[in-house]
Amino acid sequence: MYKHMYFCEQIRFYLGVLDLDLALLSEKPAAITSASSDEDRSFYKAWERSNRLSLMFMRMTVANNIKSIIKNTEDAKNFMKSVEKCSQSESADKSLAGTLMSTLTNIKFDGSHTIHEHILEMTNLAARLKTMGMEVNENFW
Repeated sequence: MYKHMYFCEQIRFYLGVLDLDLALLSEKPAAITSASSDEDRSFYKAWERSNRLSLMFMRMTVANNIKSIIKNTEDAKNFMKSVEKCSQSESADKSLAGTLMSTLTNIKFDGSHTIHEHILEMTNLAARLKTMGMEVNENFW
């Protein structure tokens, strides 16, 4: 059955390409003190930036239907673990399938995009449902 692991893989890829994955790859460094070296200060600053931007990016892109399930955290690595844990939940899959099916059944062409873009969006929704084991017959649309 379809899992949100695809989301996790995408996030890791995007954050890696943007060179923002430090917070996912390493633990939070010790707090900076007056005795901290320049290297420690630099690493801490880079980790903090990576963590902050990674969290913002993940919160913006995670599916709405699982946002409420994810434990609130200020640590990107823990956020990703929560998403992965949620992805193993059958209720998350059912919720996502319901959201996708609802979107597909209620989508209307409103002229804000081309007809080609509208059909492409519907096809993408049907393809996502298919990956979850739900075939959508062409006669449905």
